[in-house]
Amino acid sequence: MDRLAFTAMASVNERRLLREQLNNELANVSTVGFKRSFDNAMVAVKAKGEGWDSRIQPYLEKKNAVSLEPGSLMATGNKLDIAMQDQTVLGVQAQDGTLAFTRRGDLKVNSQGVLENGSGHVVLSSDGVPITIPPGLMVDINPQGDIYATDPTQPAPQQPVLIARLMLRDASQVALERRPDSLFAPHPEFRTATGDFASGPKPATVVPGALESSNVNVVTAMVKLIDFSRSFETQIRTIKEAKSLDESGASMLKAR
Repeated sequence: MDRLAFTAMASVNERRLLREQLNNELANVSTVGFKRSFDNAMVAVKAKGEGWDSRIQPYLEKKNAVSLEPGSLMATGNKLDIAMQDQTVLGVQAQDGTLAFTRRGDLKVNSQGVLENGSGHVVLSSDGVPITIPPGLMVDINPQGDIYATDPTQPAPQQPVLIARLMLRDASQVALERRPDSLFAPHPEFRTATGDFASGPKPATVVPGALESSNVNVVTAMVKLIDFSRSFETQIRTIKEAKSLDESGASMLKAR
């Protein structure tokens, strides 16, 4: 009976990671530009060790990959809001100073005049440097990611001045993984020394004046969460039944 309990407990321990991932997705349903990770798969592996040769246990096959399936667009009218189209990602500077990517496009200018998104990550230009917006200027972003500024104190008409171009990359041919800080990074086989990657064949464009919602399906996530809860209860019941059967067998041997 210990094999039955061993297998059930191993399943509980492995599926814990799936529940943590699902809870994280549910917690970010309303987060702008949040992307869910691909589902992990449960496989059967042979347990190693002395006296364990005949035991098979469940094991979670982990795949750190981000699904860039687009979420719905939300029109805001804010000139600094952008929604990445198709599988476009935006280059930002992580808290540790390294290059990372995101789909969050709720941009703003901080107190130092540097452009950042709603998570506080500094937005990078196509040259890989932070973008600084001169004070008092009106800013517009076109679909190609070019940032133009005009001076509202000057008489019209006036020619908009190009300040910088956003670091946009097409990730349609690249596998992205989720970093511990929830930003994206290309898998090592696609990553350069600076953490960048070659943009794909599709044009990397944005939708100005709009934001992208999370691509987590609430109904699907709730159904999975209920399924995990019932599976957990089943595994615990199995362990209790194995214990009960083992105790019954021990009682029969004592009676003899």
